[in-house]
Amino acid sequence: VQLQASGGGLVQPGGSLRLSCAVSPSISSLNVMGWFRQAPGKERELVANMHSSGATSYTESVEGRFTISRDNAKNTVNLQMNNLKPEDTAVYYCRAVITTPPYIYWGQGTQVTVSS
Repeated sequence: VQLQASGGGLVQPGGSLRLSCAVSPSISSLNVMGWFRQAPGKERELVANMHSSGATSYTESVEGRFTISRDNAKNTVNLQMNNLKPEDTAVYYCRAVITTPPYIYWGQGTQVTVSS
């Protein structure tokens, strides 16, 4: 499984960005998809998770502003980020988990910078 993240960039506070994680060969075998982020000098943290059942969860600081979704036809997992704040500035990573056998895959990061 390979993950390719894209969509990062520079945006002003209050703006929006949409990150996309392209999965190859197929998203159908993945049990959990998620987005993490790592700001300078901080540990990597979970931002949003989506299980194959469709259940989602978010870290409290992004609840109501970020939405994780998946497009099975396009084999992508997306993160819509609205009302961005400077504290959202970080490198964002997508992660995929399969449970049988257990394995974790990481995509390369994409930089998100929120600044005026």
